Amino acid sequence: MAMEIENVRYEEEFIVNARGLKLFTCSWIPKNEEPKALIFICHGYAMECSISMKSTARRIAKEGYGVYGIDYEGHGKSSGLQGYVSSFDNVVEDSSSFFTSISEKKENREKKRYLLGESMGGAVALLIHRKQPDFWDGAILVAPMCKIADDMRPNPLVINVLTKLCKIIPTWKIIPTQDIIDIAFKVPEIRKQIRENPYCYKGRPRLKTGYELLRISSELEHKLNEVSLPFLLLHGEDDRVTDKLVSKQLYDEAMSDDKTLKMYPGMWHGLLYGETPENMDIVFSDIISWLEKKSIVAYENSKSELERKHENDGFLEAKQQQES
Repeated sequence: MAMEIENVRYEEEFIVNARGLKLFTCSWIPKNEEPKALIFICHGYAMECSISMKSTARRIAKEGYGVYGIDYEGHGKSSGLQGYVSSFDNVVEDSSSFFTSISEKKENREKKRYLLGESMGGAVALLIHRKQPDFWDGAILVAPMCKIADDMRPNPLVINVLTKLCKIIPTWKIIPTQDIIDIAFKVPEIRKQIRENPYCYKGRPRLKTGYELLRISSELEHKLNEVSLPFLLLHGEDDRVTDKLVSKQLYDEAMSDDKTLKMYPGMWHGLLYGETPENMDIVFSDIISWLEKKSIVAYENSKSELERKHENDGFLEAKQQQES
């Protein structure tokens, strides 16, 4: 399916992953210009791309960027038991494989490529980067799940019991936790939209899913120093879902030479979809400014490279004329 809205061409396609599952993918491409760069969306837990990430993708595409998204297994319009993550490694592999296939198309090979991960998607983006550390040109990490906030974690005794149970009843929805929608999204109308979206999972976290989220966030928390790509890190000061202190830790410990941290007073977890319009304008202004700065640097570098090539060609031509 393809459609055009405000000079942005939207397309949907189902692909089949290595395990034979149908996964939903979508893209938003500027209609009248070549994309400045490619942006790959990694959505959050229980969310999806085509509806809840649509406003984010369109805002970025209208600025001249090609935007691509994929619904993970068990999420959105993709196959699998809704809300069930049997293996976080599979989520990362599926996303990485799709994003890489788009990046390596002939028309895209020279374009810069950036990951945009929100919440659990921030963890997906960091793990995609770990798979190919030199492949990605940067990442926008929005309240990334490098550690689940203490208020959201069951106590250690409960975690121990649930870990044993997940080997027996992995898909059961019995993890005790607060309603994530209520504490992640500030604007009541947005909460209503998410609850009415049939592609967003609303039940309690399934046992194996909860185990995988705890496993991966714990692993990431202890390997923050391995992050080496340029990144823009955004976190709301009043986030009660993912730990803002670990975002600060990521900023401090990452080996990246090029890193930026923005903390937003009074903002909650859902910075891209869930804040007031005024607050979201601030967040997107920071995202676009960061991308534009990267685009200008990339353009100047390629221009310098071209100028050096012309100088070398002129030097060789003059030398050949001298010798003849």
